[in-house]
Amino acid sequence: MAAIIPEGSIVWGLQLPVQSKSTAYRQAWELDAGPADLATVATAADRAGAFYVAVCDHVAIPRPADEVMSDTWYDTIATLGWLAAQTERVQLVSHVYVLPYRHPLQVAKSFVTLDALSGGRAVLGAGAGHLESEFALLGVDYDGRGRAVEEALPVIRAAFAEEYPTVGGPGAEVGVGVAPRPVRPGGPPIWIGGSSPAAMRRAAVLADGWLPQGPPKEGMKAGIARIRDRRAAAGLPAAFDMGVNVEPIHIGDPGFDVPEWTLIGSPERIAEGLSRYRRLDANQWQLRFIGRSAQEVAEQIERFRRQLAADELRLPSRP
Repeated sequence: MAAIIPEGSIVWGLQLPVQSKSTAYRQAWELDAGPADLATVATAADRAGAFYVAVCDHVAIPRPADEVMSDTWYDTIATLGWLAAQTERVQLVSHVYVLPYRHPLQVAKSFVTLDALSGGRAVLGAGAGHLESEFALLGVDYDGRGRAVEEALPVIRAAFAEEYPTVGGPGAEVGVGVAPRPVRPGGPPIWIGGSSPAAMRRAAVLADGWLPQGPPKEGMKAGIARIRDRRAAAGLPAAFDMGVNVEPIHIGDPGFDVPEWTLIGSPERIAEGLSRYRRLDANQWQLRFIGRSAQEVAEQIERFRRQLAADELRLPSRP
């Protein structure tokens, strides 16, 4: 597989609200929000030209971690499949699917099915996971999670590429059938999530793109350069779907309390705040819009499309 963002383009996407209600980023209106609100934001993003919408992944949050993380985490595959029916063009991304929790063939089957049902819009955003108590709850080795990711990815790639891949170690190989087949040739692209050195190494050499979760310790510019250097050293193509996280946005005067790091004000002021991201060697911006309801967030997305996207991003043509 290869990068899917057209060369020379800068695109934007959203980690959707409602589907995860962690106190780290939820807005007040999300506490009582449900599927209709989720659909309002997702369809607004689809109409506005977003490249992707993303859904998170946790199975069950043990106490007391739920006090911060909440216990609301919509099932990733069920939600993305539902969103496929609500939208027309937007890519459907897991952000990120915890590979050690599942057999790699189960992961492959879920995502080739999603790709088939969505007309070729599935993206496997994958990671190693972080919540040690959840690993213990599920009986999964926490310390071996990185190795589990690296062992799973070749199996997933094989099942994406072939209907009858051969899996298993030396002397235990077996051919298996994995269908339906994906619409996208080679199957869904794989974007690795996380900003740890290990996650960034995996993204550089094993993936088609990177989904950062905050800036790495050395800063975003240096982190991006490190991924580029690793790919070059490994002889891998320069084309790569490189992500960056942008602070929350509210176009205009919000008239309510917003996080102090939010970009607020006129379109010109927002554009000035976004200008530094244009200087990064990244082609995928993850945005978040602030509002008091799903409808207000949808209106913010539409304002962004009308007043900013054409100038601040280099959007690819869309059918």
